[in-house]
Amino acid sequence: MDQGRNMDIEKESTTTFDYSKRAQWLRAAVLGANDGLVSTASLMMGVGAVKHDVKAMILSGFAGMIAGACSMAIGEFVSVYSQYDIEVAQMERESGEVEKEKLPSPLQAAAASALAFSAGAIVPLLAAAFVKEYRVRVIAVVTAVTVALVAFGWLGAALGKAPAVRSSARVLFGGWLAMAVTFGLTKLIGLYGI
Repeated sequence: MDQGRNMDIEKESTTTFDYSKRAQWLRAAVLGANDGLVSTASLMMGVGAVKHDVKAMILSGFAGMIAGACSMAIGEFVSVYSQYDIEVAQMERESGEVEKEKLPSPLQAAAASALAFSAGAIVPLLAAAFVKEYRVRVIAVVTAVTVALVAFGWLGAALGKAPAVRSSARVLFGGWLAMAVTFGLTKLIGLYGI
């Protein structure tokens, strides 16, 4: 009898939970991690297209990770601080008092964004760090990024209770396209432009 009651409570709680409430932080986390993964991998592939040296590829990826994490953090801080100001002004208009516990945290958003970006960016860096031979290194980076893209797509879908295959495929093909375009255009410019 207790087991049936527990199942009813569990069923009731899953049907009433509003997954759209996760959308804002989920979007920021998935976007940050995916952006770190794709932009760092694309940068490394672009540099790797013209310079086969492992050091150049790792340094470009590391610089991309630092620059991207800082950029994401600053962008998120400014964006959330604007939202903070708007919400404070609205609270003052409506009730004359500000309820701090209901306000977003610009510093927390900035830190989360930088950490998510860095978590994604570390994947291609680690994949390339221990491989000296150029072709094997490129394959290692593409393989690691492919696995991570599918995982990020699946995680985002699972947390939002959305279709996992479609989400993973969208994230995967977008990442592959970014790496391919960066590699191809950099290779062309390296061969004919410089």
